[in-house]
Amino acid sequence: MNTLELLERLIAFDTVSRNSNLALISFVEDYLRGHGFATQRIDFGPDKANLLASIGPEVAGGLVLSGHTDVVPVDGQAWSSDPFTLRVANGRAHGRGTADMKGFIACALALAPKLAEMAPALKRPVYLALSCDEEVGCTGVRPMIAWMRANLPPVAAVFVGEPTGMKVVSAHKGITVLRTTVTGLEAHASCTHIGVNAIHAAARLVMEIAQMAWEERNTGARAAGFEPPYSTLSVGLIEGGIAKNIIPRRCAFEWEIRCLPGEDYRRFINRLQRVADEELLPEMRAASEQADIETEMMANVPGLRESADSPAVQLALRLAGQNDTARAAYATEAGLFDEADMRAVVCGPGHIAQAHRPDEFVELEQLVACERFLDRLAHLACEEAV
Repeated sequence: MNTLELLERLIAFDTVSRNSNLALISFVEDYLRGHGFATQRIDFGPDKANLLASIGPEVAGGLVLSGHTDVVPVDGQAWSSDPFTLRVANGRAHGRGTADMKGFIACALALAPKLAEMAPALKRPVYLALSCDEEVGCTGVRPMIAWMRANLPPVAAVFVGEPTGMKVVSAHKGITVLRTTVTGLEAHASCTHIGVNAIHAAARLVMEIAQMAWEERNTGARAAGFEPPYSTLSVGLIEGGIAKNIIPRRCAFEWEIRCLPGEDYRRFINRLQRVADEELLPEMRAASEQADIETEMMANVPGLRESADSPAVQLALRLAGQNDTARAAYATEAGLFDEADMRAVVCGPGHIAQAHRPDEFVELEQLVACERFLDRLAHLACEEAV
């Protein structure tokens, strides 16, 4: 199968993160085994799995092609066609996951027959690492990274194929997702003197987050190449109360921090907690001992830090035929690989602006560019690792 045929098969699997990805994993596993790859499943719960496939000698210096199999939901989006049926029109391949990031996986799978033919000449292994649950906090890839560290010879580079327009992205921001829950005390809305209004307390905390975001935007650290070039904070979801005439007992909101690589996300959490401890909780607990403010971390993905001498970056520039690197404001699994001493870089077909949208697409010319990149990688695998 060529890249488009493989992409059609991959898109047909509804691997929205809330669903199982096992059918897709089974398809890929059978396909790669048919081309001489060895495969290893790393389970992630009863209905999810990661897949690590390899071809070539079991030596140091391997090259890893990394992609996530899950996609974001399509609920409530106005699509022009079935999101899980590939539609090719006007030089674009449409469907959920075409850009983020089944287009890259299809290109990698299309390389399998060539790698099988070249197997006797390979001087280092080529790995395909497919993860689950990236879209909900990069959770699935973590046990796979642990397995790779424990069982593989040291690898030379991990190429994470998120959509970069085939530009070499050498650094990206991290992301921390949090939920803050405020517990107050219910009362009749006329009795504000005896109730504890959880929404009022939450509003004070939300305004503190907005203040921190304003400070970062105006006086925070800057790093060229990121858009925006500073750390960001935002509240994305809030809910609380049951009726307008009842003082609300509970209010919860979810918020995120996207830090520049190397910046400490904990300073924002600590500052919010100080507001809770010093300004809000003493008065709240004077009315109710059960009053509380609790923040829990839902996801935390490290940024990818710039490293001029990273072999992954140098190899990616060589394979892409480029001289300069770019930076990204979004987070990827590359930061986790890099944190585990597997040097990583981000480079893949499509553009992040098309991800997560209705009528998501990848341009066909982007797939061709990725095929060329991977073809050069196959020849690189025939060279001795330095």
